[in-house]
Amino acid sequence: MAQRNSVYQALERLVRDGLARPASTTREAGRPERTIYEITESGTDTMHRWLTGMLPAPAREFPEFPAALAFVAVLAPARVRELLTERITAQARRLAAIREQAPPGLPRLFLIEDEYRAAMLTAEIEWLRGVVRDLADGTLTWDRAMIEQTLAEFSTSP
Repeated sequence: MAQRNSVYQALERLVRDGLARPASTTREAGRPERTIYEITESGTDTMHRWLTGMLPAPAREFPEFPAALAFVAVLAPARVRELLTERITAQARRLAAIREQAPPGLPRLFLIEDEYRAAMLTAEIEWLRGVVRDLADGTLTWDRAMIEQTLAEFSTSP
């Protein structure tokens, strides 16, 4: 239900900002009335500006996962390995769902964003597997003494 509400909130905002407008309404037997929206000229201009700005230049995005990685030292390496193994499973499920949803024969143009998401998930899963392997064999490890030694070695003193 929260996703449906966020869609309606987004539509209301687009209409309020003059980027979309109701075009028509339809009703099917036994179903509530449905409003069909269309993009306005201002909405088209805004979309084109956004696309031409977004596609060539990486945005400053701040996903939560890299932020969490910055703090893994507060957990034991074995616990991090368990958690990252869970993430591999979850991401593999997401990847499978993306690959399964495409109708056979649908041109690549209409799947390009899913292709990108699948490539990013594939790369993340491979990276995660490497980190989990390194945690399992002790190549990547830490303890309080190592953290304190590193802090002393790399801290800048006035």
